[in-house]
Amino acid sequence: MSKLSVRRISKAYSNGDEEEVRVLDDISFDVKEKEFLSILGPSGCGKTTLLKIIAGLMEPDSGTVLIDDKEEGMGHNRVALIFQQESLFPWLIVRKNIEFGLDIQGMEVEKRRKLVDDMIELVGIKGLEDNFPHEISGGQARKTEMARSLVTSPDVLASDEGFSNLDAQTRNHLQEEFLRVWNETGSTILFVTHNVDEAVFMSDRILVLSNIPATIIAEYEIDLPRPRIRASSESREFRAKILDVLRVEQEKALQL
Repeated sequence: MSKLSVRRISKAYSNGDEEEVRVLDDISFDVKEKEFLSILGPSGCGKTTLLKIIAGLMEPDSGTVLIDDKEEGMGHNRVALIFQQESLFPWLIVRKNIEFGLDIQGMEVEKRRKLVDDMIELVGIKGLEDNFPHEISGGQARKTEMARSLVTSPDVLASDEGFSNLDAQTRNHLQEEFLRVWNETGSTILFVTHNVDEAVFMSDRILVLSNIPATIIAEYEIDLPRPRIRASSESREFRAKILDVLRVEQEKALQL
């Protein structure tokens, strides 16, 4: 059984001249329980729009999103989304940021404190509980956002370019930490990235989207053993294939 099913999702926006620009065109795919699925595609092809629809933050023009075979619409809370831009509340300490969703749910203080303590330990930010966001590093902030997303036990954890604003060394470290947490929690992951190396290193499977109107133009099963070696010949082969597909889409865009 699929954990997440996306069925024939389409979405268009007005371009300001009373004309509609079709962004997503009849997108369908499944994500299995505990699978790590990444989505790649050219800039501006609608990856963020797709994630927002899946997370219940935006209404599609047509199509459905199902989780555990149950159709979900706007406002559902079964997908936790880590945004591209840092989204911690600057006036709350790390602990209060993490427990924010549990507080909104009305969970009793002692129970949520225990859950937050466990999550702080899991993501590796123990000792930072009383710091404000401006007092921690970018990598520690991303770990805090990961903890905040996971502590509510979402059915699917989605990330929209979650590591894009970090230096290479921190990004590589967080990729490994994200995989460790994924392995320990057994979460189902939907991961949007522009970074082909990152997708190959982390994913069970990769979908590649076309330019708008976006459709799925390629799919890759990354059947490499874990932990993976970034510079292995097998990893380089996957990267080359995916980059070739993306290069064709880039050339098409330049010809428009």
